[in-house]
Amino acid sequence: MSLSISFHRAARTEFIEASAWYDDKQRGLALEFMAEIERCVSLASEYPYQHVIVHKDIRRIVANRFPYSVYFRVEERRIVVLAVFHGKRDPALWQDRV
Repeated sequence: MSLSISFHRAARTEFIEASAWYDDKQRGLALEFMAEIERCVSLASEYPYQHVIVHKDIRRIVANRFPYSVYFRVEERRIVVLAVFHGKRDPALWQDRV
């Protein structure tokens, strides 16, 4: 059974901005990026406890092909996506959302 999914406002913004960046780089690349992040979020929703804890109670799933990770918290009936984050950015930025 999958948990429902909620996005932190900043995570949604990161996702949109990264998609726009990939759209500028190559036609169709944004769609591939969005599909990969959606796959990660879906896996987190279906199997939330299979992903490694990286900070307090925050878990991470690493995207394939793109240098991004999805950081999320498991709550009773949902997961909350806290960040869609590029691997080279300072993690303190998303850790403030905890």
